[in-house]
Amino acid sequence: MDKTVPQGRVKGTLTPPCSKSYAQRALAAALLTEGESCLRNLEYCDDTRAALRCIETLGASVRGADGGTLTIRGGLRPRGSILRVGESGLSTRLFTPIAALCDMPVTIEGEGTLLSRPMHMMTAPLRALGVEIADTGGRLPLRVRGPIRGGEVAVDGSVSSQFITGLLLALPRAERDTTLYVRRAVSTPYLDMTLATAARFGVEISQRDYEEFYIPGGQRYEPADFAIEGDWSAAAMLLVMGATAGEITVRNVSMLSKQADTAVCTALARAGAAVIHEGQAVTAAHRPLHAFEFDATHCPDLFPALAALAAAAEGVSTIRGTSRLEYKECNRAEAIRDEYAKLGIEVDTSEEDVMRIRGGAIRSARVRSYGDHRMAMSLAVAALRSDGEVEIEGAESVAKSYPDFFGDLERVRI
Repeated sequence: MDKTVPQGRVKGTLTPPCSKSYAQRALAAALLTEGESCLRNLEYCDDTRAALRCIETLGASVRGADGGTLTIRGGLRPRGSILRVGESGLSTRLFTPIAALCDMPVTIEGEGTLLSRPMHMMTAPLRALGVEIADTGGRLPLRVRGPIRGGEVAVDGSVSSQFITGLLLALPRAERDTTLYVRRAVSTPYLDMTLATAARFGVEISQRDYEEFYIPGGQRYEPADFAIEGDWSAAAMLLVMGATAGEITVRNVSMLSKQADTAVCTALARAGAAVIHEGQAVTAAHRPLHAFEFDATHCPDLFPALAALAAAAEGVSTIRGTSRLEYKECNRAEAIRDEYAKLGIEVDTSEEDVMRIRGGAIRSARVRSYGDHRMAMSLAVAALRSDGEVEIEGAESVAKSYPDFFGDLERVRI
């Protein structure tokens, strides 16, 4: 689907969808209980639906799937042997270790861009924990058969923290205690989210500097009543929209959240935007914007939003952490460079791990999303400052995380 976004200004209040990162973790934890949990404020993007399919296949009974509140009766008793994770990288790396708790073979199948994303970081650690695993050259599909035993294991955390999240949620159910040694952990705020979710369901995990995690085995997940907070990744796009093209208040988000993308507020302030937070709402308003520096190593999902911010700022902004972008839905560093060039914005990625963006006038163009939800949203935000309109190819990709993004954009136009 192509979407044409004309220039314009925005003003209003929006509520982003729930955090799909928290939603998927909470769904996994609810599966691992032997009782009934209640998840509130749930909304259904593609990734959350993928996690919901996984827990039902692995044995959970779910009621209320058409509303914002789910009642989930847990129990890891697989009803099928194939987990269909769609294009969700988190569901893949989260539910593979959980499936490996079972003593039957389970195949994990994906689709679309996920088929080219690396899964090799799971193979050796799972084998070291006693799991039989067969993969396809480090890609999906893969097959696992447990039960996962526990013990001592080292994991490379330099590509993604998602597999570590899967281990942290699965291993409390293993028979033996586990010490997990992590090399070069990235996206550590996401690990904080995992530990917080486990604690809400009564599970204890200790850690030292994100390098060593101790997970007692034989633990029981206790049912919980869990309200899913708003998604800061989506909120970041809306706040950048306000900072570059008017004023936007985002509700159901808190600066006290453990989500990594709260850091967008730091970038907005450095760029000169007005940022006000009050309780469960944050407002960003346009002011003259200037170049900024920001390290997004631990919050790589912010890159597309920061690109739209930098494009609207005077001077050359420097954003670090591009090494985290190669294995997203597309190579986001290359995609930002190439598509923003069509808009007349110079993006330099020649220096290792650094992106430099020279802000300036944005021209009308036809651009590609590469099937990447965050690219589609970034280009739509940039379009508001164009000299006419921007046509975005593959705009339907926003359904992965924010199905009503374009509807919300139209609601706040002035």
